[in-house]
Amino acid sequence: MPGLETLALSVVAGRGARSEDEERSGWSHLLEHMVFKGAGARSARDIVEVIEAQGGQINAATGYERTSFQVRALKGGLDLGSAVIADLVQRPTMDAGDLAREIQVVGQEIAEAADTPDDHVFEMAQTAAFAGQPLGRPILGTDESIARADPQRLSQWRAALYAPGSLVIAASGAVDEAELLALAERDFGAASGQGALVPAAGDFVGGSRTLAKPLEQANLVFLLPAVGVRDPSYFALRIFAEILGGGMASRLFQEAREKRGLAYAVDAYSETYADAGVLGVFAGCAAKDAAELAKVAAGEIKGMAAGVNAAELSRAKAQLKASMFMAREQPLARAEQAAAQVLLFDRTLPPAELAEQIDAVTSAQIEALGAAMLAPGRAAASVLGPKGAMKAADAFQQALFG
Repeated sequence: MPGLETLALSVVAGRGARSEDEERSGWSHLLEHMVFKGAGARSARDIVEVIEAQGGQINAATGYERTSFQVRALKGGLDLGSAVIADLVQRPTMDAGDLAREIQVVGQEIAEAADTPDDHVFEMAQTAAFAGQPLGRPILGTDESIARADPQRLSQWRAALYAPGSLVIAASGAVDEAELLALAERDFGAASGQGALVPAAGDFVGGSRTLAKPLEQANLVFLLPAVGVRDPSYFALRIFAEILGGGMASRLFQEAREKRGLAYAVDAYSETYADAGVLGVFAGCAAKDAAELAKVAAGEIKGMAAGVNAAELSRAKAQLKASMFMAREQPLARAEQAAAQVLLFDRTLPPAELAEQIDAVTSAQIEALGAAMLAPGRAAASVLGPKGAMKAADAFQQALFG
Protein backbone atom coordinates (compact mmCIF):
# COMPACT_ATOMS: atom_id res chain seq x y z
CA MET A 1 0.00 0.00 0.00
CA PRO A 2 2.10 2.95 -1.25
CA GLY A 3 2.62 5.90 1.06
CA LEU A 4 2.20 4.04 4.34
CA GLU A 5 4.77 4.07 7.12
CA THR A 6 3.30 1.00 8.85
CA LEU A 7 2.63 -2.63 8.02
CA ALA A 8 0.47 -5.53 9.13
CA LEU A 9 1.52 -9.16 9.22
CA SER A 10 -0.99 -11.98 9.70
CA VAL A 11 -0.14 -15.64 10.06
CA VAL A 12 -3.44 -17.47 9.83
CA ALA A 13 -4.17 -21.13 10.43
CA GLY A 14 -7.24 -22.41 8.62
CA ARG A 15 -8.43 -24.32 11.68
CA GLY A 16 -10.15 -23.25 14.88
CA ALA A 17 -12.75 -24.28 17.42
CA ARG A 18 -14.82 -26.05 14.78
CA SER A 19 -12.10 -28.72 14.51
CA GLU A 20 -12.44 -29.66 18.18
CA ASP A 21 -14.27 -32.65 19.56
CA GLU A 22 -16.30 -32.21 22.75
CA GLU A 23 -13.42 -33.48 24.89
CA ARG A 24 -11.17 -30.66 23.64
CA SER A 25 -13.76 -27.90 23.49
CA GLY A 26 -12.01 -24.57 24.01
CA TRP A 27 -8.50 -25.94 23.51
CA SER A 28 -7.83 -23.86 20.38
CA HIS A 29 -8.51 -20.66 22.30
CA LEU A 30 -6.57 -21.90 25.33
CA LEU A 31 -3.64 -22.75 23.04
CA GLU A 32 -3.71 -19.26 21.55
CA HIS A 33 -3.29 -17.93 25.11
CA MET A 34 -0.56 -20.41 26.02
CA VAL A 35 1.82 -19.67 23.15
CA PHE A 36 2.17 -16.13 24.50
CA LYS A 37 3.44 -17.49 27.86
CA GLY A 38 6.79 -18.28 26.29
CA ALA A 39 8.08 -19.33 22.87
CA GLY A 40 11.51 -19.99 21.40
CA ALA A 41 14.06 -18.23 23.59
CA ARG A 42 11.59 -15.51 24.69
CA SER A 43 9.63 -15.31 27.91
CA ALA A 44 6.05 -14.04 28.01
CA ARG A 45 7.36 -10.55 28.81
CA ASP A 46 10.03 -10.70 26.10
CA ILE A 47 7.45 -11.55 23.43
CA VAL A 48 5.50 -8.34 23.92
CA GLU A 49 8.41 -6.10 24.91
CA VAL A 50 10.51 -6.88 21.84
CA ILE A 51 7.59 -5.95 19.56
CA GLU A 52 6.53 -2.86 21.52
CA ALA A 53 10.12 -1.62 21.74
CA GLN A 54 9.98 -1.06 17.98
CA GLY A 55 6.59 0.66 18.12
CA GLY A 56 4.64 -2.44 17.21
CA GLN A 57 1.64 -4.33 18.57
CA ILE A 58 1.01 -8.07 18.69
CA ASN A 59 -2.29 -9.87 19.06
CA ALA A 60 -4.13 -13.08 18.23
CA ALA A 61 -7.69 -14.28 17.75
CA THR A 62 -9.43 -17.66 17.66
CA GLY A 63 -12.57 -18.28 15.65
CA TYR A 64 -14.52 -21.34 14.63
CA GLU A 65 -12.61 -21.84 11.38
CA ARG A 66 -9.42 -19.79 11.73
CA THR A 67 -6.76 -18.82 14.27
CA SER A 68 -4.85 -15.63 13.51
CA PHE A 69 -1.60 -14.15 14.84
CA GLN A 70 -1.12 -10.49 14.00
CA VAL A 71 1.62 -7.90 14.23
CA ARG A 72 1.24 -4.20 13.45
CA ALA A 73 4.58 -2.45 13.09
CA LEU A 74 6.45 0.49 11.66
CA LYS A 75 8.11 0.13 8.27
CA GLY A 76 11.03 -2.26 8.64
CA GLY A 77 9.33 -4.35 11.33
CA LEU A 78 8.50 -7.33 9.13
CA ASP A 79 11.64 -9.31 10.01
CA LEU A 80 11.06 -9.20 13.77
CA GLY A 81 7.32 -9.75 13.46
CA SER A 82 7.82 -12.87 11.36
CA ALA A 83 10.43 -14.29 13.74
CA VAL A 84 8.25 -13.77 16.82
CA ILE A 85 5.09 -15.25 15.28
CA ALA A 86 7.07 -18.22 13.95
CA ASP A 87 8.17 -18.99 17.51
CA LEU A 88 4.60 -18.67 18.80
CA VAL A 89 3.20 -21.01 16.18
CA GLN A 90 6.01 -23.58 16.13
CA ARG A 91 8.01 -23.40 19.37
CA PRO A 92 5.85 -22.50 22.40
CA THR A 93 7.25 -23.51 25.78
CA MET A 94 4.10 -25.13 27.21
CA ASP A 95 5.12 -24.98 30.86
CA ALA A 96 2.79 -26.89 33.21
CA GLY A 97 2.70 -24.07 35.76
CA ASP A 98 1.84 -21.52 33.09
CA LEU A 99 -0.92 -23.79 31.80
CA ALA A 100 -2.49 -24.14 35.25
CA ARG A 101 -2.55 -20.37 35.65
CA GLU A 102 -3.87 -19.79 32.13
CA ILE A 103 -6.71 -22.26 32.67
CA GLN A 104 -7.73 -20.04 35.58
CA VAL A 105 -7.46 -16.92 33.38
CA VAL A 106 -9.61 -18.43 30.63
CA GLY A 107 -12.05 -19.55 33.31
CA GLN A 108 -12.45 -15.90 34.26
CA GLU A 109 -12.96 -15.05 30.58
CA ILE A 110 -15.74 -17.66 30.41
CA ALA A 111 -17.33 -16.18 33.53
CA GLU A 112 -17.05 -12.66 32.12
CA ALA A 113 -18.82 -13.71 28.91
CA ALA A 114 -21.60 -15.32 30.94
CA ASP A 115 -22.01 -12.08 32.91
CA THR A 116 -22.25 -9.96 29.74
CA PRO A 117 -25.85 -10.28 28.50
CA ASP A 118 -25.29 -9.01 24.97
CA ASP A 119 -22.46 -11.55 24.56
CA HIS A 120 -24.09 -14.51 26.27
CA VAL A 121 -27.36 -14.22 24.33
CA PHE A 122 -25.45 -14.78 21.06
CA GLU A 123 -23.79 -17.86 22.53
CA MET A 124 -27.19 -19.18 23.56
CA ALA A 125 -28.55 -18.72 20.04
CA GLN A 126 -25.51 -20.42 18.50
CA THR A 127 -25.99 -23.37 20.83
CA ALA A 128 -29.62 -23.69 19.77
CA ALA A 129 -28.86 -23.33 16.06
CA PHE A 130 -26.10 -25.96 15.91
CA ALA A 131 -26.85 -28.16 18.91
CA GLY A 132 -24.55 -31.16 19.36
CA GLN A 133 -21.92 -29.86 16.91
CA PRO A 134 -18.63 -27.94 17.22
CA LEU A 135 -20.39 -24.87 15.79
CA GLY A 136 -22.84 -25.10 18.66
CA ARG A 137 -20.19 -25.06 21.36
CA PRO A 138 -18.63 -21.83 22.68
CA ILE A 139 -15.19 -20.98 21.31
CA LEU A 140 -14.02 -20.45 24.89
CA GLY A 141 -15.07 -23.98 25.89
CA THR A 142 -16.23 -24.75 29.40
CA ASP A 143 -14.47 -24.85 32.76
CA GLU A 144 -14.59 -28.65 32.61
CA SER A 145 -13.25 -29.04 29.06
CA ILE A 146 -10.29 -26.67 29.40
CA ALA A 147 -9.36 -28.25 32.76
CA ARG A 148 -8.68 -31.49 30.85
CA ALA A 149 -5.76 -29.92 28.95
CA ASP A 150 -2.20 -30.90 29.83
CA PRO A 151 1.06 -29.70 28.21
CA GLN A 152 1.64 -32.86 26.18
CA ARG A 153 -1.84 -33.12 24.68
CA LEU A 154 -2.03 -29.37 24.10
CA SER A 155 1.29 -29.57 22.24
CA GLN A 156 -0.13 -32.35 20.08
CA TRP A 157 -3.17 -30.18 19.39
CA ARG A 158 -0.86 -27.29 18.41
CA ALA A 159 0.92 -29.48 15.87
CA ALA A 160 -2.42 -30.38 14.31
CA LEU A 161 -4.05 -26.96 14.50
CA TYR A 162 -1.09 -24.97 13.17
CA ALA A 163 0.13 -27.56 10.64
CA PRO A 164 1.83 -25.97 7.60
CA GLY A 165 -0.81 -27.28 5.20
CA SER A 166 -3.34 -24.85 6.68
CA LEU A 167 -1.06 -21.84 7.30
CA VAL A 168 -1.25 -18.65 5.25
CA ILE A 169 1.17 -15.76 5.69
CA ALA A 170 -0.18 -12.39 4.56
CA ALA A 171 1.28 -8.90 4.83
CA SER A 172 0.03 -5.48 3.81
CA GLY A 173 1.14 -1.86 4.02
CA ALA A 174 4.82 -0.88 3.92
CA VAL A 175 6.05 -4.33 2.86
CA ASP A 176 8.22 -5.76 0.11
CA GLU A 177 7.08 -9.01 -1.52
CA ALA A 178 10.58 -10.40 -1.96
CA GLU A 179 11.39 -9.79 1.71
CA LEU A 180 8.16 -11.48 2.79
CA LEU A 181 8.87 -14.56 0.70
CA ALA A 182 12.42 -14.82 2.08
CA LEU A 183 11.16 -14.50 5.66
CA ALA A 184 8.45 -17.09 5.06
CA GLU A 185 11.10 -19.53 3.88
CA ARG A 186 13.44 -18.68 6.76
CA ASP A 187 10.85 -18.81 9.55
CA PHE A 188 8.27 -21.33 8.32
CA GLY A 189 10.13 -23.41 5.70
CA ALA A 190 10.81 -26.25 8.14
CA ALA A 191 7.34 -26.29 9.69
CA SER A 192 5.93 -29.78 10.18
CA GLY A 193 2.81 -31.52 11.40
CA GLN A 194 -0.39 -33.10 10.13
CA GLY A 195 -3.48 -30.89 9.99
CA ALA A 196 -6.50 -31.25 12.24
CA LEU A 197 -9.46 -33.04 10.70
CA VAL A 198 -11.78 -31.05 8.45
CA PRO A 199 -15.02 -30.71 10.42
CA ALA A 200 -18.29 -32.27 9.32
CA ALA A 201 -20.79 -30.09 7.47
CA GLY A 202 -22.80 -27.77 9.68
CA ASP A 203 -26.42 -28.74 10.28
CA PHE A 204 -28.83 -26.03 11.46
CA VAL A 205 -30.98 -27.76 14.08
CA GLY A 206 -32.86 -24.81 15.57
CA GLY A 207 -34.73 -24.43 18.82
CA SER A 208 -34.98 -22.00 21.72
CA ARG A 209 -32.79 -21.06 24.67
CA THR A 210 -34.10 -18.74 27.37
CA LEU A 211 -32.54 -17.50 30.60
CA ALA A 212 -34.37 -15.30 33.06
CA LYS A 213 -32.17 -12.77 34.85
CA PRO A 214 -33.03 -9.62 36.79
CA LEU A 215 -31.83 -7.19 34.12
CA GLU A 216 -33.21 -3.85 33.01
CA GLN A 217 -33.48 -4.95 29.39
CA ALA A 218 -34.33 -8.07 27.44
CA ASN A 219 -31.71 -9.28 24.95
CA LEU A 220 -33.05 -11.15 21.93
CA VAL A 221 -31.36 -13.07 19.10
CA PHE A 222 -33.23 -14.80 16.28
CA LEU A 223 -31.49 -16.99 13.67
CA LEU A 224 -32.49 -18.64 10.42
CA PRO A 225 -30.45 -21.18 8.42
CA ALA A 226 -28.58 -19.56 5.55
CA VAL A 227 -25.75 -20.25 3.09
CA GLY A 228 -21.99 -20.52 3.51
CA VAL A 229 -19.37 -18.17 2.15
CA ARG A 230 -18.64 -20.41 -0.84
CA ASP A 231 -22.29 -20.55 -1.90
CA PRO A 232 -23.36 -18.62 -5.04
CA SER A 233 -26.03 -16.90 -2.91
CA TYR A 234 -23.48 -15.48 -0.45
CA PHE A 235 -23.81 -11.88 -1.61
CA ALA A 236 -27.59 -12.21 -1.79
CA LEU A 237 -27.45 -13.14 1.92
CA ARG A 238 -25.26 -10.13 2.73
CA ILE A 239 -27.66 -7.82 0.90
CA PHE A 240 -30.68 -9.48 2.54
CA ALA A 241 -29.22 -8.73 5.97
CA GLU A 242 -28.38 -5.14 4.97
CA ILE A 243 -31.92 -4.39 3.76
CA LEU A 244 -33.45 -6.13 6.76
CA GLY A 245 -31.45 -4.44 9.50
CA GLY A 246 -28.11 -3.11 8.33
CA GLY A 247 -28.56 0.58 9.06
CA MET A 248 -30.90 3.39 9.99
CA ALA A 249 -32.73 3.13 6.67
CA SER A 250 -33.28 -0.62 7.08
CA ARG A 251 -36.71 -2.18 7.43
CA LEU A 252 -36.21 -3.31 11.02
CA PHE A 253 -34.85 0.03 12.23
CA GLN A 254 -37.65 1.96 10.59
CA GLU A 255 -40.45 -0.34 11.73
CA ALA A 256 -39.29 -1.45 15.19
CA ARG A 257 -37.61 1.74 16.37
CA GLU A 258 -38.82 4.71 14.35
CA LYS A 259 -42.48 3.74 13.89
CA ARG A 260 -43.18 1.67 16.99
CA GLY A 261 -40.50 2.70 19.50
CA LEU A 262 -39.98 -0.91 20.57
CA ALA A 263 -36.18 -0.84 20.84
CA TYR A 264 -33.16 1.39 20.90
CA ALA A 265 -30.83 -1.27 19.47
CA VAL A 266 -32.07 -3.50 16.66
CA ASP A 267 -30.14 -4.83 13.69
CA ALA A 268 -29.68 -7.78 11.36
CA TYR A 269 -26.50 -9.52 10.27
CA SER A 270 -25.19 -12.59 8.48
CA GLU A 271 -22.64 -15.01 9.93
CA THR A 272 -21.07 -17.35 7.42
CA TYR A 273 -18.75 -20.34 7.57
CA ALA A 274 -17.25 -22.37 4.73
CA ASP A 275 -20.34 -24.54 4.25
CA ALA A 276 -23.08 -23.02 6.41
CA GLY A 277 -24.38 -19.73 7.70
CA VAL A 278 -27.12 -17.91 9.52
CA LEU A 279 -29.22 -14.81 9.11
CA GLY A 280 -29.46 -13.15 12.50
CA VAL A 281 -31.47 -10.43 14.23
CA PHE A 282 -30.41 -8.87 17.53
CA ALA A 283 -32.47 -6.50 19.65
CA GLY A 284 -32.48 -5.05 23.13
CA CYS A 285 -35.83 -3.93 24.47
CA ALA A 286 -38.11 -3.66 27.50
CA ALA A 287 -39.47 -7.01 28.65
CA LYS A 288 -43.05 -5.94 27.93
CA ASP A 289 -42.14 -5.27 24.28
CA ALA A 290 -40.12 -8.44 23.65
CA ALA A 291 -42.89 -10.61 22.19
CA GLU A 292 -44.13 -7.79 19.97
CA LEU A 293 -40.62 -7.11 18.73
CA ALA A 294 -40.20 -10.81 17.92
CA LYS A 295 -43.36 -10.67 15.80
CA VAL A 296 -42.12 -7.54 14.00
CA ALA A 297 -38.79 -9.24 13.22
CA ALA A 298 -40.56 -12.31 11.86
CA GLY A 299 -42.92 -10.16 9.82
CA GLU A 300 -40.10 -8.19 8.23
CA ILE A 301 -38.23 -11.38 7.30
CA LYS A 302 -41.36 -12.82 5.69
CA GLY A 303 -41.99 -9.51 3.98
CA MET A 304 -38.57 -9.55 2.36
CA ALA A 305 -39.21 -13.03 1.04
CA ALA A 306 -42.20 -11.49 -0.73
CA GLY A 307 -40.10 -8.85 -2.47
CA VAL A 308 -37.73 -5.88 -2.18
CA ASN A 309 -37.83 -2.61 -4.07
CA ALA A 310 -35.19 -1.18 -6.37
CA ALA A 311 -34.24 1.69 -4.04
CA GLU A 312 -33.44 -0.48 -1.03
CA LEU A 313 -31.62 -3.01 -3.20
CA SER A 314 -29.43 -0.23 -4.63
CA ARG A 315 -28.76 1.22 -1.16
CA ALA A 316 -27.75 -2.17 0.23
CA LYS A 317 -25.35 -2.79 -2.64
CA ALA A 318 -23.73 0.61 -2.11
CA GLN A 319 -23.38 -0.01 1.63
CA LEU A 320 -21.84 -3.43 1.11
CA LYS A 321 -19.31 -2.17 -1.44
CA ALA A 322 -18.43 0.81 0.73
CA SER A 323 -17.81 -1.48 3.71
CA MET A 324 -15.60 -3.73 1.61
CA PHE A 325 -13.52 -0.91 0.13
CA MET A 326 -13.18 0.92 3.47
CA ALA A 327 -11.83 -2.25 5.09
CA ARG A 328 -9.19 -2.51 2.38
CA GLU A 329 -7.81 0.87 3.40
CA GLN A 330 -6.62 -0.66 6.71
CA PRO A 331 -3.49 -2.83 6.43
CA LEU A 332 -4.50 -5.41 9.04
CA ALA A 333 -8.01 -5.83 7.61
CA ARG A 334 -6.55 -6.26 4.14
CA ALA A 335 -4.02 -8.87 5.29
CA GLU A 336 -6.67 -10.81 7.21
CA GLN A 337 -9.06 -10.65 4.27
CA ALA A 338 -6.39 -11.93 1.87
CA ALA A 339 -5.52 -14.85 4.16
CA ALA A 340 -9.17 -15.83 4.55
CA GLN A 341 -9.70 -15.74 0.79
CA VAL A 342 -6.69 -17.96 0.12
CA LEU A 343 -7.89 -20.46 2.72
CA LEU A 344 -11.41 -20.52 1.26
CA PHE A 345 -10.77 -20.07 -2.46
CA ASP A 346 -7.04 -20.79 -2.98
CA ARG A 347 -6.58 -17.24 -4.31
CA THR A 348 -7.19 -13.62 -3.44
CA LEU A 349 -10.31 -12.05 -4.95
CA PRO A 350 -9.85 -8.69 -6.71
CA PRO A 351 -12.18 -5.96 -5.36
CA ALA A 352 -13.56 -5.36 -8.85
CA GLU A 353 -14.62 -9.01 -9.07
CA LEU A 354 -16.37 -8.81 -5.71
CA ALA A 355 -18.10 -5.55 -6.64
CA GLU A 356 -19.31 -7.16 -9.86
CA GLN A 357 -20.82 -10.06 -7.90
CA ILE A 358 -22.56 -7.63 -5.55
CA ASP A 359 -23.99 -5.60 -8.42
CA ALA A 360 -25.27 -8.77 -10.10
CA VAL A 361 -27.64 -9.66 -7.22
CA THR A 362 -31.29 -9.27 -8.23
CA SER A 363 -34.48 -8.81 -6.28
CA ALA A 364 -35.58 -12.26 -7.49
CA GLN A 365 -32.48 -13.77 -5.85
CA ILE A 366 -33.30 -12.00 -2.59
CA GLU A 367 -36.83 -13.38 -2.66
CA ALA A 368 -35.58 -16.89 -3.51
CA LEU A 369 -33.09 -16.79 -0.65
CA GLY A 370 -35.81 -15.68 1.76
CA ALA A 371 -38.02 -18.57 0.66
CA ALA A 372 -35.12 -21.02 1.02
CA MET A 373 -34.35 -19.84 4.56
CA LEU A 374 -37.97 -20.23 5.62
CA ALA A 375 -38.60 -23.53 3.82
CA PRO A 376 -37.10 -25.89 6.46
CA GLY A 377 -39.43 -24.46 9.10
CA ARG A 378 -36.55 -24.15 11.56
CA ALA A 379 -35.32 -21.14 13.51
CA ALA A 380 -33.22 -20.55 16.60
CA ALA A 381 -34.19 -18.03 19.25
CA SER A 382 -32.52 -16.93 22.47
CA VAL A 383 -33.85 -14.59 25.13
CA LEU A 384 -31.91 -13.34 28.15
CA GLY A 385 -33.39 -10.88 30.60
CA PRO A 386 -36.50 -10.32 32.74
CA LYS A 387 -38.91 -13.24 33.10
CA GLY A 388 -41.63 -11.35 31.24
CA ALA A 389 -39.55 -11.42 28.04
CA MET A 390 -39.32 -15.21 27.77
CA LYS A 391 -42.41 -15.43 25.53
CA ALA A 392 -40.46 -13.75 22.72
CA ALA A 393 -38.78 -17.02 21.64
CA ASP A 394 -42.08 -18.78 20.99
CA ALA A 395 -43.59 -15.61 19.53
CA PHE A 396 -40.88 -15.49 16.87
CA GLN A 397 -41.32 -19.15 15.92
CA GLN A 398 -45.12 -18.80 15.86
CA ALA A 399 -45.08 -15.65 13.73
CA LEU A 400 -42.74 -17.27 11.21
CA PHE A 401 -44.22 -20.73 10.90
CA GLY A 402 -47.65 -20.67 12.59
